[in-house]
Amino acid sequence: MLAAALFFACAFYPEEEREAPAQRVVRVWNVDTFEGGKGSRTAFLKSVARRTEEKTGGTYYLVLSLTPEGAKQAFLEGDRPDMLSFGIGLSEFAEQALPLPYSFGGGELGGDTLAYPWCAGRYYLFSLTDDFGGEGTVAISCGGSNLPRVAAALGGITGEELPSLTAYTAFLNGKYRYLLGTQRDICRFQARNAAVYYRPLDRYSDLYQYISILSAEKKGECLSFLGELLSGDVQESLASLGMYPLAETCAEYTTGAFLSEEGRQALLDGAQSGKNLEKYLKSI
Repeated sequence: MLAAALFFACAFYPEEEREAPAQRVVRVWNVDTFEGGKGSRTAFLKSVARRTEEKTGGTYYLVLSLTPEGAKQAFLEGDRPDMLSFGIGLSEFAEQALPLPYSFGGGELGGDTLAYPWCAGRYYLFSLTDDFGGEGTVAISCGGSNLPRVAAALGGITGEELPSLTAYTAFLNGKYRYLLGTQRDICRFQARNAAVYYRPLDRYSDLYQYISILSAEKKGECLSFLGELLSGDVQESLASLGMYPLAETCAEYTTGAFLSEEGRQALLDGAQSGKNLEKYLKSI
């Protein structure tokens, strides 16, 4: 009698009121460690998450924005995302990252690619005239954990390091003859309709927003998200962020995605002294 009661309850219980299967949730943290071009990288990832959900079904991608400090503190407290979008400097997460079916030197560690760039920036030298051969002072724009001093050293450039916005405004006001900046400055100049000349500095770049998979249990769902993120039409839409696909950047040197504080200091020391910088970059 009990079995019969259960059968009829299931058979005639309204479909919409039956308990729905639990939805699989993939947590994606976005940690910005360098200035982008324009707009929000977190919002961009959320749009990719919705695209992935429409194609796969049954999985929800929860994209959250964290500061580098917040991500590190969460790590210390035992919290981990399933996927991590980040710039250089979050070495704590390296031991959790899983091998990816892609190849990029900056994301390699122990012979495996543990992080792969989903968008990139570039360093540039800016001038208010088309004469890049003239002498003059250089403002080196600094913002986030990227290392413009290394780009300057490899480009044979010396100058004064200033906060990003300060360097930008001082250059436009004529205090400096040149500005060593990034794609962020191109977006700023375009917003002001400022006539500025620029040359890419492609000997070095650390302006990569990487993504890593940290969950073995949800690796399949993570790979679906990563495949969508790296798809051709999504990569073509990076212009809306003022960023570039990896294919459009061609830096000779970079540094590891999981750069430690010791490695960061060694690079800064090498850039300052001018000794063994290229040799060190080749070794990492």
